[in-house]
Amino acid sequence: MRGRRYAAPRTRVPPIVNLCIIGRRAKSRGQTTQDRMTETIPPAVIDRLPAYYRYLTQLAEAGERETSSQEVGEALDWTPAQVRRDFSHLGRLGKQGSGYRIDRLLGELRETLGLNRRWRMMLVGAGVLGRIVASSGAEGLHLSGFDLARVYADQERHVGAVIGGLTAVDWSSLEADQRGDPVRVAVLATSGARAQAVTERLAAAGVYAILNYASTALRPPPGVEVRDVNPVLALQTMTYHVANRSADGA
Repeated sequence: MRGRRYAAPRTRVPPIVNLCIIGRRAKSRGQTTQDRMTETIPPAVIDRLPAYYRYLTQLAEAGERETSSQEVGEALDWTPAQVRRDFSHLGRLGKQGSGYRIDRLLGELRETLGLNRRWRMMLVGAGVLGRIVASSGAEGLHLSGFDLARVYADQERHVGAVIGGLTAVDWSSLEADQRGDPVRVAVLATSGARAQAVTERLAAAGVYAILNYASTALRPPPGVEVRDVNPVLALQTMTYHVANRSADGA
């Protein structure tokens, strides 16, 4: 049985949200057998929780104190009934007719997703893609609880490059680094041809969760969670709509 892969929720989510999800998966690796037996939140619901967290954070920053399943559902394109079912997995947080307190929802979501702690991650790939990944969302990642701890160059010519304020080190030091200071979350920004071999080596070195920017579908080993971020696939979906709109003469 290979590691699990999950389809993206209906609402498109940014890489930070994907990291929230795989952070939750990494958190679950530390649970006892009894904890896993009593886990009641289905994977599909977990995939939606970061989108709730992002939206509710925006409401809180705007000074809002309460919300409703109707309001949340309209914002995220889910039905109010779906929202209520999802929130029920977090506990008894709302009352019929009075809605939900945003601060309580955010507190429960932080606890459930493991966002009440900071997550250290490594970046594998110090070429052009790695630089783009590290620079495009560095501030948002830090504010969301994710810190870049190490950068690995899987090609010798990229060793010594400075990315995200860190110097890229040779990929050969992975195992020794992990024995002394383990990091459980990895961001993969290598070429598609190298990605599968890199994934297997990361898993063997104790990485539990991978955010994959490589242009290939990974086959994760058992116990490793993978989330894909592929702009090309997203663009190809968008061109379908553009092409059909053009065909209609719009």
